[in-house]
Amino acid sequence: MGSVPAFPHGRPLTRADLEAMPDDGHRYELVDGTLVMSPSPRPLHQRIVARLLIALTMNCPAHLEVLPAPVDVVLADDTVFIPDLVVGRREDFTPTHLAGVPELVVEVLSPSTRLVDLKLKRAKYQEAGCPNYWLVDPTLPELRCLALRDGVYTQIVSAVGDDIVEVTEPFSALLSPAQLVAPHGR
Repeated sequence: MGSVPAFPHGRPLTRADLEAMPDDGHRYELVDGTLVMSPSPRPLHQRIVARLLIALTMNCPAHLEVLPAPVDVVLADDTVFIPDLVVGRREDFTPTHLAGVPELVVEVLSPSTRLVDLKLKRAKYQEAGCPNYWLVDPTLPELRCLALRDGVYTQIVSAVGDDIVEVTEPFSALLSPAQLVAPHGR
């Protein structure tokens, strides 16, 4: 049985502490120095991420790059997230992480991450100035695209089931929630 490293007491955790975590199949993130763990994603979750990756990569402008998890997004030394999908400026990707604010973060909701994605991460990305934050709910299925408007996330596009919508921020893409979750693709 592997051992978990001993963490310092009496101070918030940092990115260096996070990097010392074992590779045990869990996702470890930091929020204001507090460790947040989530289990490995399920096949439906990964199907949605894969389909979004394809749809967004097809239309992604050259100065941006679309990557699936796990990619560390370092918002501060004590706040490191691993979004399900991230779009960032190519020059902001280092060999180990995305430094700076992403252009788009996509989170696929699951029972174990739902509240963190809907409340905590949304608030942190909004505070950091991430222009676009999308949420996919596989149970409906539903896609909600939020964009910063005067510093606050506002829903600019939403689609449920077989709806097909064109998202224009941060770049144009045609998306359908039903196509994202369907076992046999388009």
